[in-house]
Amino acid sequence: MRTTQPKTIRLSEYTVPAHLVDTVDLRFELFDDGARVHSTLSVRHNPDSAETAAPLTLDGDSLKLERVALNGKDLAAGEYEETGEQLIIAGVPDRFELTVVTWIEPQNNTRLEGLYKSSGMFCTQCEAEGFRCITYFPDRPDVMARYRTRIEADKASCPVLLSNGNAVERGDLENGRHFVTWEDPFPKPSYLFGLVAGDLVEQRDSFTTGSGRDIDLRIYVEPRNAEKCDHALASLKRAMRWDEENYGREYDLDIFMIVAVDDFNMGAMENKGLNIFNSSCVLASQDTATDLAFERIESIVAHEYFHNWSGNRVTCRDWFQLSLKEGFTVFRDSTFSADMGSPTVKRIEDATLLRTAQFAEDAGPMAHPVRPAAYMEISNFYTLTIYEKGAEVVRMIHTLLGPELFRKGSDLYFERHDGQAVTTDDFVKAMEDASGRDLSQYRLWYEQAGTPQLTVSDSHDSEQGVYRLTIEQTIPDTPGQTDKKPQHIPFALGLLGANGEALPLIQDGSSDAESAPLEQVLELTEARHTFEFHGLPGRPVPSLLRHFSAPVRVIYPWSRDQLVFLMSHDPDGFNRWDAGQRLAVDVIQSLVGASEGTEIEPRLVEAYRALLGDSTLDQALVAKMLQLPSEAYLIELADSPDVAAIHHAREQVLQHLATSLREELIACYHRNSVAGNYELTPESIARRSLRNTALSWLLVINDETGRDLAVQQFQEADNMTDRMGALRALVNSDYAAERSKALEEFYAHFQDDPQVVEQWFSVQASSDRAGQLPQVNALLEHPAFDWKNPNKIRSVVGVFAGQNLAAFHNPDGSGYAFLADKVCRLDDSNPQIAARLVTPLTRWKKFAPAYGSLMRESLEQIRDKSGLSADLYEVVHKSLGS
Repeated sequence: MRTTQPKTIRLSEYTVPAHLVDTVDLRFELFDDGARVHSTLSVRHNPDSAETAAPLTLDGDSLKLERVALNGKDLAAGEYEETGEQLIIAGVPDRFELTVVTWIEPQNNTRLEGLYKSSGMFCTQCEAEGFRCITYFPDRPDVMARYRTRIEADKASCPVLLSNGNAVERGDLENGRHFVTWEDPFPKPSYLFGLVAGDLVEQRDSFTTGSGRDIDLRIYVEPRNAEKCDHALASLKRAMRWDEENYGREYDLDIFMIVAVDDFNMGAMENKGLNIFNSSCVLASQDTATDLAFERIESIVAHEYFHNWSGNRVTCRDWFQLSLKEGFTVFRDSTFSADMGSPTVKRIEDATLLRTAQFAEDAGPMAHPVRPAAYMEISNFYTLTIYEKGAEVVRMIHTLLGPELFRKGSDLYFERHDGQAVTTDDFVKAMEDASGRDLSQYRLWYEQAGTPQLTVSDSHDSEQGVYRLTIEQTIPDTPGQTDKKPQHIPFALGLLGANGEALPLIQDGSSDAESAPLEQVLELTEARHTFEFHGLPGRPVPSLLRHFSAPVRVIYPWSRDQLVFLMSHDPDGFNRWDAGQRLAVDVIQSLVGASEGTEIEPRLVEAYRALLGDSTLDQALVAKMLQLPSEAYLIELADSPDVAAIHHAREQVLQHLATSLREELIACYHRNSVAGNYELTPESIARRSLRNTALSWLLVINDETGRDLAVQQFQEADNMTDRMGALRALVNSDYAAERSKALEEFYAHFQDDPQVVEQWFSVQASSDRAGQLPQVNALLEHPAFDWKNPNKIRSVVGVFAGQNLAAFHNPDGSGYAFLADKVCRLDDSNPQIAARLVTPLTRWKKFAPAYGSLMRESLEQIRDKSGLSADLYEVVHKSLGS
């Protein structure tokens, strides 16, 4: 059991660095048994620092120091101090040159931080604090320098040598070795350093900027993946053009490179000019990637490219400001994805992630503001709050200011802070200065944790034709924060008449109905507001929080009739979907713990029947509306949830719907089985989604026609979406023989493709039929599973604990014990992954006592592990309240 607590780092204690680094000259000598890193820094005292006589303090981790020289003179052991985590040199002059030589062992680096080897390839991951694993350096984002990097390696095993910037020199060396020198003209923090060396093939394209510059685009992959780059290259070009048109941001180097890496802790990394991607986030072909994977890849490629300005050219001053770059960039990539496909569907996907997972994070022991006040390990704060809620905070500014003023504010932000490391306050200040609006109260979104709850009530005066809407906001207590202040919330509203018509919103009683808006964004700034709308002789049906205009919970006593009405008539596609979700939630919740034979709401069946038969609706929206609320969302909505009861109730509703709508489902399946070449268009994606939803519902009731359709689709599919749709339907059915045969055939066909094998793992680990604990343990023993590969771990352990909720929450606690055991194992090799995987156990207080006590026991088992990492220590101790 760990006896020392990791140090807590606090925003309130931030001080500027005592020393700055102007240039960094790096030379890497790469060998099979390690790497020697020569680092020469041009250092000067920071004029903004009051510490005029401060020693030079450099960060380091797992380094073997071979040489230290100050202005060319080697320092003796007594002239510096090496603590294992720092290199300290006292009495340094105001300006000097420091040379440090370190030896590292990338081949033994299982943490995948700093420089490590993946499938024989050298690669780096330096965000947040990985550069200190390469050489001693002031490893913090507010120390920005220009880098020149020379890489030397064996030419046969590492013919490709890459780093940030532009290649300025290359040549051969003795003993079959060679070198390439890269120079990055833009100052950057150390976390944006990137290096790749290996045997890779290159796929090229080009892009001409608005000003006429030709940019060389390259993707580097292992030879077996050479045919999977076209989609990423096309996505990159679309993102580059979109960023020029929507933000006026042009790419600034001569070359932009992407490298696909199999072993990677995150999705991708935006190193300046050299983006390093998890292979699963860049490689795609119609035979190996689903529609969702294609869309995800386009989004991630865009996200990392957009970082070139929102993160690289303007970066964050300290890690408390992480959402400055991530929240803004997620907003940018989300808007891009909406423009490339269906804006309504994209908004539904964003809101689903927030309401299911981020709201849970906000209500859990690791809850923190978008700009945290303190942390122990920054890697634990790469969270949905930082990314997704941070994006919503930016989106709400866009909503409040409007697109023109928001663009004016973003232009000012980039112009004012280009080449600087800044804060979220600097971002908001640019928006204030560009728009003339006071956003002082709005800053609370960055400072206060928790999900605001809006309780809405209404009344109607038929004599005066006045409809009154009262909205009260409260924000629950979170760790370290109580008695929170009201926040500035944009609340989009519409009102519908008895026939579904949009009603004019006349607030002052004298406006002309013809000029009154049909939708309005109300600005909530107080704990309680009452709004009056005039000229309404009949009671309207409110359409609340349209477009999900703020990341809040809305509490309103909708009747089932109102929800069915909104499903059919609301002109806002998001609220149509939301009404369907609320109706399904209400029906499922009414069955939790109910006696067998309890009637299931007939209006639900009729609502879904109408959806299946409505060809006038956006079919992409219909596909989303046909998806029942997930078990994770139902659990999040419940107080002291009984997981088994929720699972049973949801299955009851699903089986009832599928049985009642069997003929409509078969018709939907055939109607969307259109012959022709595979196309990645919104219409084709929607058609495949509807087809596979209908198939999955038929298999839920073990329909023989559905079984035959699934087997036929699996055998004849010409794309991974349909093949995986059929496989998933079979895996989640009771047709054990067909399930086993399909799984065997799928693996036999794709066993040499790691990314597809990960899908094969996931489809089993997520299934309550094929993914019970004995089967999951068998997957961990499979020859294709690799404990060193984060994707494989996530596809089995992560999917089982995060998606197969009925099996994970087995009342005997076996799922919890399983996760605790795997987390402890991983903590010794990759603490970042271990700390992320433990999340399902951290909400133990949320669950019914029978579940919660067993979850707590598993957390205590992890807490008592010898040599607990700082990453896991923080999460476990905060979860246990110790």
